Amino acid sequence: MNDLDKLYERADRLLDHLEKFLPITQPEPDWQTAIAFRWRRQGNAGYIQSITHPHRIALDALCGIDDQKQRIDQNTQQFVQGFSANNVLLTGARGTGKSSLIKALLNKYAGDGLRLIEVEKHHLVDLHDIVERIYQRPERFILFCDDLSFETDEPGYKALKVVLDGSIATVSDNVVIYATSNRRHMVPEFMRDNLDTRHIGEEVHPSEAIEEKISLSERFGLWVSFYPFDQDQYLEIVCYWLAYFGIQEMTALARTEALQWALERGSRSGRVAWQFARDLAGRQKSGCGN
Repeated sequence: MNDLDKLYERADRLLDHLEKFLPITQPEPDWQTAIAFRWRRQGNAGYIQSITHPHRIALDALCGIDDQKQRIDQNTQQFVQGFSANNVLLTGARGTGKSSLIKALLNKYAGDGLRLIEVEKHHLVDLHDIVERIYQRPERFILFCDDLSFETDEPGYKALKVVLDGSIATVSDNVVIYATSNRRHMVPEFMRDNLDTRHIGEEVHPSEAIEEKISLSERFGLWVSFYPFDQDQYLEIVCYWLAYFGIQEMTALARTEALQWALERGSRSGRVAWQFARDLAGRQKSGCGN
């Protein structure tokens, strides 16, 4: 191999290496037909990707959370109609319908121009870039952040605080943030954080560590809490999903099996109820059920 061939080979390797850092042109998302999107990153560039088959759950399918549905539905309706609305934090027990409620509201109001963009926790640093892409569009956008939990020094934690509170740039009025978390304050809380709490007269002054940890959740205008279901609520949800799968009546045996199913999983939640109904329906239709 002569010197010129070696030079060509080195140049090809260099170009291959540089291509990894060049922005990749992504197609414009399908704004006309898609209702749900996802923020993606490739290399150093981010883009909005259409979701071809979004979850089509209906509000009526969510049982046992009527108060929560009413509050978030009202806020979402205000937002879709162009009136003032709050960013929303949904917290509480796992499997109680927090994420499903947001998806159901998207399906309810998609015909009125509501759209949803899912943003994963490690992409929250891109929130300003996402808003820049959509602030001039006519649709109304929910930026959906699911199952959030942070350490206080994570970059996504600080980015979300800035967007919620507003920086030097005003947040677009066609965007709200809906987030779910199993923790009310989205960051771990430790007993040692209470040691620096001060009592001055009749006033309690929390430590700076506690103040910092509650500062993120306080930036959400609407807090909605979800609680574990009791036995009757759990069985009501089981009945709903059994009917969905074509089983119109819950027998005494099915009731016992449903309770045992929840006991084995340590949770009476909507997710557990759906999983049991799916299992029972599959067993019956395959001939393996009782």
